Amino acid sequence: MIKIIAEFCQNHNGDFDLLKKMVEAAAAAGATHGKMQTIYADTVTYRPQFEDGLTQNGVIKAIKRPYKEEVDRLSGLEISEEKTIRFINICKENGLIPMTTCFTRSHVNLLSELGFRSIKVASYDCASFPLLRELKGKFDEIVVSTGATYDDEIIHAADILSDTDYSFLHCVTLYPTPLKEMHMARMDWLKQFTASVGYSDHSLVSETKLIASKAALALGAGLIERHFTLLKSDESRDGPVSINQEQLKELVDFSQLDINEKVDKLDGEYPNWRVVLGEKNRRLSDDELLNRDYYRGRFASPRKDTIDGVRMINNWEETPL
Repeated sequence: MIKIIAEFCQNHNGDFDLLKKMVEAAAAAGATHGKMQTIYADTVTYRPQFEDGLTQNGVIKAIKRPYKEEVDRLSGLEISEEKTIRFINICKENGLIPMTTCFTRSHVNLLSELGFRSIKVASYDCASFPLLRELKGKFDEIVVSTGATYDDEIIHAADILSDTDYSFLHCVTLYPTPLKEMHMARMDWLKQFTASVGYSDHSLVSETKLIASKAALALGAGLIERHFTLLKSDESRDGPVSINQEQLKELVDFSQLDINEKVDKLDGEYPNWRVVLGEKNRRLSDDELLNRDYYRGRFASPRKDTIDGVRMINNWEETPL
């Protein structure tokens, strides 16, 4: 059975009633999983290089993402522990498997205790090896995105997770991702580690519709993660890369076709869809590396070493390969 993960991300804008409606709509469309993100603003790290960004000789070295603005933004998106339990129950009541993204090691036990059995690891934490180790044994299903991650890091992550039920999602950390930059041939490379391989789609819906997700399914993806919304595309941060209920239903219906039917349908609808194949082995683009630089370490587990109440040490630990 193909797994279709409806990623609610930040499209609820902090409104739990809207999140509830999203769960119900995704379930009605046929998704298998409903996923939120466990983010608390007090885990954001202060890193001075991102306050104003950094450009040298006309080349961007660090993106601009001021600490206070990020804390203020995320504060309005928090889902409390009580509401998280309600989210889990609402998913189950609607036939969805509840899932969340765990961004810090300090939340591993909490999320297990709240009742999640399925957990997502974001691309920037594929190489957070201590986090992967702590997730093992606490969840029945672990899904790991591999965007902005080097080959040797993926190999080590696979070794850590080898005795667990885990999936790798191919992902390109460009928002949005152009079709020609998707490099879906990479899924074949990931299949050497696990039979459960899929795609996390960040394409621009207004321009490319469902081409990317359908192409991934035609190429043998066993699971698709797709941002989902009930709002207009300009009403939330992730709106432009999010699909609505009707599009989700179309994607679910497509996933139920056999491979030959999927290919034939794509050939008829989008004759040039194979542009998504790209390269199986490739270097990360400059933009992906800039995103990697910022998002790895954006969140941290609470520590005592602070300066004026702001944590200066990020949560990521480098473990020798």
